[in-house]
Amino acid sequence: MAKTAVMGAGSWGTAFALVLADAGNEVTLWGRRPELCETINSTHKNADYLPDVLLPDAISATSDPAEALAGAEIVVLAVPSQQLRANLESWSDRIPADAVMVSLMKGVELGTHLRMSEVIAEITGAGPERIAVVSGPNLAKEIANREPAASVVACTDQTVAERLQKACHTPAFRPYSMTDVIGCELAGTAKNIIGLAVGVCVGLGYGDNTKASVITRGLAETARLGVAIGADPVTFMGLAGMGDLVATCSSPLSRNRSFGEKLGEGMSVAEVTAQTRQVAEGVKSCQSVSELAKMHGVEMPIVEHVAALIAGEMSPDELVANLISRQAKPETV
Repeated sequence: MAKTAVMGAGSWGTAFALVLADAGNEVTLWGRRPELCETINSTHKNADYLPDVLLPDAISATSDPAEALAGAEIVVLAVPSQQLRANLESWSDRIPADAVMVSLMKGVELGTHLRMSEVIAEITGAGPERIAVVSGPNLAKEIANREPAASVVACTDQTVAERLQKACHTPAFRPYSMTDVIGCELAGTAKNIIGLAVGVCVGLGYGDNTKASVITRGLAETARLGVAIGADPVTFMGLAGMGDLVATCSSPLSRNRSFGEKLGEGMSVAEVTAQTRQVAEGVKSCQSVSELAKMHGVEMPIVEHVAALIAGEMSPDELVANLISRQAKPETV
């Protein structure tokens, strides 16, 4: 259907490349390390991230961004969110002028407080009709194993969203289209932070009541910020909101929940980071989301407490105790 470049050969980039190939697209996967790309081309496996998954023949890999981007109609960006700006600055001249750029990233940039679509627009000069987001309950390992899943493709241009929807629709992966890019991105970013908080509770030995309480209140504060910055509140009830939040907070496959669990068990941020190969985006984004909320006068206590925990200003026990002891108020406030 389309010549596609997936920029980022981590677990989610590789899994989404598989989805695109299954949907009939020609896919070039860019990876930073030449040796990993050579392994993918020779074995059809990403040994570092998805070693048990056989990749379709329609996927080839390269460490040369110019080769990956040449002639691409769809450019999928799947690098860690805090590395997007530096990468895009070196790639932007090579991205075809009519290519649609699709963000798989879930983060808010430190310092600028920009969502990933805003970073893409700033660096490339692309209009909103060329920038889209994919988000939902999409744990990479399950997607790569072709377990049934759904997601959301968001672009302010509904026609473009529908085009991308068709480009990644497979027998196992069902995408829905929408135009609420803001809500889709913010939900995907905040759920990682809430996932960290749930992981902390699990690590401390708390049960399902505690987890359900954090998930529900986390969704409420995410929706508050979303409405303040122009999102559709309905988005937070859907796949990009509740769906992604439940998957992240419930599954041991979630990097953020697993990271938080280790913190709850007594490990330091540095210790968990040292033993974790993949990026837990919530560890970085908690600070920027907390600052973004304050800029808009929105109260996000769970996000603020997680940011304090990551900064070393609060212990896991204090995080839970402080949240529970906050002043009582109506649920809808």
